[in-house]
Amino acid sequence: MKRLLATATLIAFFISIIPNSYAAVTAGTKCKVIGSKKTVGSKIYTCTSGKWSAGVRITKPKPKPTPTLTPTPSTKEKEYFNLLLQNVISGGPPKDGIPAVEKPEYTSVEEANKWLLPNDIVFGIDYQGFVAAYPQRILVWHEIVNEKINGEQVSVTYCPLTGTIFGFKGEIAPGVSTTFGVSGKLVNSNVIMYDRKTDSYWSQILGKAFSGQSTGKTLDEFPTYWTTWERWKKKYPDTKVLSRATGFIRDYGVGSDPYGSYTGDFKGYYTSPSLIFEPIYKDTRLQSKTVVVGIRDGKGNAFAVLKDTLRAKKVIEFQLGKTTIVITYDEKLDAHRATMKETGKWINSVDAMWFAWAAFYPDTKLLR
Repeated sequence: MKRLLATATLIAFFISIIPNSYAAVTAGTKCKVIGSKKTVGSKIYTCTSGKWSAGVRITKPKPKPTPTLTPTPSTKEKEYFNLLLQNVISGGPPKDGIPAVEKPEYTSVEEANKWLLPNDIVFGIDYQGFVAAYPQRILVWHEIVNEKINGEQVSVTYCPLTGTIFGFKGEIAPGVSTTFGVSGKLVNSNVIMYDRKTDSYWSQILGKAFSGQSTGKTLDEFPTYWTTWERWKKKYPDTKVLSRATGFIRDYGVGSDPYGSYTGDFKGYYTSPSLIFEPIYKDTRLQSKTVVVGIRDGKGNAFAVLKDTLRAKKVIEFQLGKTTIVITYDEKLDAHRATMKETGKWINSVDAMWFAWAAFYPDTKLLR
């Protein structure tokens, strides 16, 4: 009996020294420190008037979704991206084997006149007050020029095999900008760019990433103009011109284009009906290298018009999905500009070889 009494006394002693946080807490039982709170299970109890109040159930906040760089592609889009991936091929050079121009330098019109011919192809931009010409003779060796305009990262991109020039803004996510490089890979003969933030693959003609962390993301674009040196400098006499001092040893002289020429007697690849690489889809409505002006809305709708037809008609109005588009021919530059009729908002229009445009947009409408 004495042993049992001693044991009971010892248990009572230990209970008396247990911290209040471990003591039993239920609604209505006594508490000592007014305003103190105790968490028991999934409820919080508060000491009020010497007694524990009814417990308030703890509501755990829903976890915030992990931010991603891109929207989730639809099932149909995923299937299309997989198709592109299955048809990616090597263009020959390895990654960065065709080096992008990273720190472009520019010269004056006077300096450029010493080596550019009047009918040389140049790619012009007039963006946020920055006017510059990028000679095709230089870009055929580099394909991408990374530039900053008023603090904004942009890239001027050219694919010789598809005859396409695009200006892309470098923002791939809110507050995240990047430069681009040449991956050495092609799909439908079109250059596949990679970004230096996520190493994702971007199709130039799609303007969209189809592989990697940025899959499904579409790049914002700005206007570019395929024209001649004579036309460009006449319209923009104070233009800057990309310098031949690119940091690389390349032959930027007349006749140095490895694919042929847009100005000389030997046109080579640029007018030959033959292709170096086969596209996923072939459309025989036009000869493969015929130049069309293409417009797409990023929603699967695409339209193409023969550039010669646009030259003749001057202004063409058509439907792109539910939107009315007006494309106007610029005689001074032998170029074009497209806008949405209802809002006047600019939408990109690009010169392209027919085979490439049709390969990426097999459902494209065509105006001959």
